[in-house]
Amino acid sequence: MKVLYTNFHGRNGGGHVTYIVNLLLGLGAQHELTVATPSSSRLYRHAAGIQGVRMVDMSYTTRPSSWLGPRAQLRALIERERFDVIHVNGSADHKQVMLAVLGMRPRPRIVFTKHNDHALKSFGHWMRARFATDCVIAVSDFVKGLVLDSPYKRCEVRTIRHGIDTDFFSPVSAQEKLALRQAQFGSEMQDKLLLVSTGGTDFEKGWLDLVAGVALLPESLRQRFHIVVAGDHPGPEKLGRVESLGMTPQVSYPGLIDDVRSVLAVGDIGFVLSYQEALSFACRELMGLGLPVLVTRVGGLPENLVDNESGWIVPARSPEQIALTLAKVLEQPEILKQMGQCARQHAVQHFQLADFARLTLAAYRGQSVG
Repeated sequence: MKVLYTNFHGRNGGGHVTYIVNLLLGLGAQHELTVATPSSSRLYRHAAGIQGVRMVDMSYTTRPSSWLGPRAQLRALIERERFDVIHVNGSADHKQVMLAVLGMRPRPRIVFTKHNDHALKSFGHWMRARFATDCVIAVSDFVKGLVLDSPYKRCEVRTIRHGIDTDFFSPVSAQEKLALRQAQFGSEMQDKLLLVSTGGTDFEKGWLDLVAGVALLPESLRQRFHIVVAGDHPGPEKLGRVESLGMTPQVSYPGLIDDVRSVLAVGDIGFVLSYQEALSFACRELMGLGLPVLVTRVGGLPENLVDNESGWIVPARSPEQIALTLAKVLEQPEILKQMGQCARQHAVQHFQLADFARLTLAAYRGQSVG
C-alpha cells in the first residue's frame, strides 16, 4: 500500500510528530510511505532518519498563490505517485489536500486523524467532511464524541488510541535511576521524590498547578519533592509565578529533549495536568517507563489509566487536590512501586505499537475489526 502522510507544522509539531513517526515505524517494512511536511519541521528531521521513508518538502497555505505553488506541487505528487491513502493530520494540510484532489477521479482514500478537542462545526469542516474525508480516526472516545457531533459523522469514525514502543519506553533498574539522577542533579536529589513530565510548559498544561500544590504542603513535606518539566523554557511570567510560590529551587527545566527517556526515567511520579487534552502521548510514555501518573479529569486523559491503581485522576486547576494526593503518597511511599508496576502492565497490555499500526492499517483499507 502507498500512503502519503501530510502535516502542516513548520516547527515542533508536538504529538503529531510522535504519532506519524510511530506509524512510519510500525508500517514502513511492508508499505511505501511518503511524508509531505515543511523541511524546517521536527517531523521532517525525525522521519528522514527512518529507512525507506520518502520525504517531500511541502508547505501548506490556502492563499490564492498556493494554486500555482504548494497546491499544484501537492496535486502533481498525488497524480504521479498514485497513493492508495492520504493521511491528513490538521486543518491546514487537510484543506490543501482537498483542493489538490479537486476533480480527481479516482482519488486516494483520505483518512483524517482528529488529534485535539477543537470545534469541528465550521463551514470549512463541512466542506472537508463532504468532499475530502472517507474515514476519521479519533484518538480517544472523548474525541470520537466530538466527531460524531459534527459534519464528520457522515464518514467512517473509529477510535484508535496512540500506541507506543513499550520496549523503548521500559523501566530502568534502581541502579540506573540513581546513576541518571547523579548525572543530572548531583547527590542532592537522591532522597527526593521526583515529579516529571514532558508535557511542556504552556500555561494550559497545568504544571503551575502542580507547583502550587507542592507549595501548599507543610515545609517538611514540601521539601521531599522536586519537579522536572521538559519543553520550551518558560518565560518571565511563568518563572515569576514559580518564584512567588517560593518554589524556584524545587523546579528544573531541561528544555526540549529528543530522547525523553533520560528525563522521565529519573522520576518517581509522572504528571499530565492539562486543561484540555485529547489523549496524551506523554502520559503513555510515562506509564511505559513504569511510573504512576497524576492526570486531570479532562478530555481523553482519564482513558489512559485506572484511578488509584496505575495513577491518580484529579480535577483540573486544583492545587488543593494535588496537595492532598501527594500528602497521601508520603504517608504510604511503598505504594509507588506497586502502582508503577500496574502502570507498566497496563501500558504493555493496552498501548502496543503493533496494535496501533494494525488498527490504523484496517482504517486505511476500510476494514472492520473485532
